[in-house]
Amino acid sequence: MANIVILGSGGFGLSLAVMAEHCGKHKVTVWSKFQSEIDEIRTHGEHVHKLPGVPISESIILTSDISCVKDCDILLFGIPSTFVRDVAKLASPYTDDRMVIVNTGKGLEEGSLKFLSDVIAEEIKSDKIVVLSGPSHAEEVARCIPTTIVAASKNLASAEYVQKVFANDYLRIYINNDVTGCEIGGALKNIIALCVGICDGMGYGDNTKAALMTRGIHEIARLGKAVGAEVATFSGLTGIGDLIVTCTSMHSRNRRAGILIGQGISPEKAVEKVGTVEGYFCCKVAYELSQKLGVEMPITEQLNEILFHGGDVRKALGKLMNRPQIYEEL
Repeated sequence: MANIVILGSGGFGLSLAVMAEHCGKHKVTVWSKFQSEIDEIRTHGEHVHKLPGVPISESIILTSDISCVKDCDILLFGIPSTFVRDVAKLASPYTDDRMVIVNTGKGLEEGSLKFLSDVIAEEIKSDKIVVLSGPSHAEEVARCIPTTIVAASKNLASAEYVQKVFANDYLRIYINNDVTGCEIGGALKNIIALCVGICDGMGYGDNTKAALMTRGIHEIARLGKAVGAEVATFSGLTGIGDLIVTCTSMHSRNRRAGILIGQGISPEKAVEKVGTVEGYFCCKVAYELSQKLGVEMPITEQLNEILFHGGDVRKALGKLMNRPQIYEEL
């Protein structure tokens, strides 16, 4: 039995808590900064906003006391990218060298342009950091719908431990040592999903969606290669797999926000209406990183114009369609 502490009572953190408690009989604690959120979950027996219809067992400990981190075996971050550093700072005094640190967030840090695993490593001095990523909607994980994901780490023993603790009949976990590739794929697929949603909102069809997804994964791989990732990673679960699930499902907040933008709602209002939209924040950071490294990312560039510079969605698509005619790069 493992002692697991999950930071963040959002959908994915809670879904892993439910699965770990149900399938592994582990000790599971979920921390939230907001006592009101914990009280609401206990009152209703579920998270009515993030995981409606999914019972949260009384055996799952809910707390707003960050000292719960002390002496755990696995410390898992289920935090939106914009808050990862702050929460890592809060948790750091209670961590030790024995713990395996797991990050499930998908994004890049604004300003520093750093990967979230690097952000956590700066605040919690550990060489046992694992990135857990792949096509995994919280709504399906919590209901034990068969799912496959990846545990990526430079520390093989830590990745294997996470695989052993969380894997069960419903969750299959593969090992990967390309942490950079897995993080880039998980972060940038949200950008493409926003674009797909915009086109859905504009009434375009499957042809457009397929084009964005196919060219999008090449764009992601180009940036990934520039930062040292293995190109083969983007053909796997944390690349094309995560891209498919995020671009095609209404579970995806990125796609839902994109649909609203395509229907004429401002990007700011769309994000406010949907909630956490990682692609919105990641787009600006990814575009800045691409400019810094000299990597061509036309889809990301046009989305950046739409989100932050008042760009028109139809003109943006026209610019993509009228780029110079070239051979398809594979």
